[in-house]
Amino acid sequence: MGTLGRAIFTVGKWIRGTGQAMDRLGSTIQGGHRIEEQVSRHRTVMGIFEKEPRIQRDVFVAPSAAVIGDVEIGHGSSIWYGSILRGDVNSIHIGSGTNIQDNSLVHVARANISGKVLPTIIGSNVTVGHSAVLHACTIEDEAFVGMGATLLDGVVVEKHSMVGAGSLVKQNTTIPSGEVWVGNPAKFLRKLTEEEIAFIAQSATNYINLAQVHAAENAKSFDEIELEKMLRKKYAHKDEEYDSMLGVVREIPPELILPDNILPHNAQKAVAH
Repeated sequence: MGTLGRAIFTVGKWIRGTGQAMDRLGSTIQGGHRIEEQVSRHRTVMGIFEKEPRIQRDVFVAPSAAVIGDVEIGHGSSIWYGSILRGDVNSIHIGSGTNIQDNSLVHVARANISGKVLPTIIGSNVTVGHSAVLHACTIEDEAFVGMGATLLDGVVVEKHSMVGAGSLVKQNTTIPSGEVWVGNPAKFLRKLTEEEIAFIAQSATNYINLAQVHAAENAKSFDEIELEKMLRKKYAHKDEEYDSMLGVVREIPPELILPDNILPHNAQKAVAH
């Protein structure tokens, strides 16, 4: 750090110290009625061991998620609230259009019982359900991992296959393409139907669209949020029959229109087609 850098650092330290002192003074004046708030130090995207995440610009990473270290995420993928991707002792690669849903954990292995050094590789258009645990495994394109499932080191989930909710897939297990595995330990249950395979693809598409809605919502300023509240109140009382009698056409603002397949009944129609 050069002379200028040290000077800027020192000034910044003084400013932060002043702010902290003012906060303490304000809390003292408030007395027993004070409510102390701690500034969150959470970092959504963080490097470690000189390894930085590589995330495409259209990826949605929820504010409470954590993407750490040697992690690569492809176009249109989404990392949802509370999820952790920790690529510290090895790498994590996620393809395009994949969703890692809320409170899921993705980690890697530097060494394990079988002596293998394993990254975690997740393909494109994969759906990983809420609270799943993926550890040093491979999930191929358009596969589906149910809520609360656990995949251990060396597991391979092949394309167009499904792991049932709550299942535990033991080390070095391969789930062949087109099969459903469930249980603890997970075992073959049956073959996937054509409708279920189509559902997996549609699920990924739905989450791509839903992630865009959440990304836009998280990016809104306070003024934009208040304006939208006002617009929703205005259009909540719209009487279309009365408007048609008067020859009035009211257009709903674009910011209040969701993608077609976000609403449940529309998503089901899309799967049916």
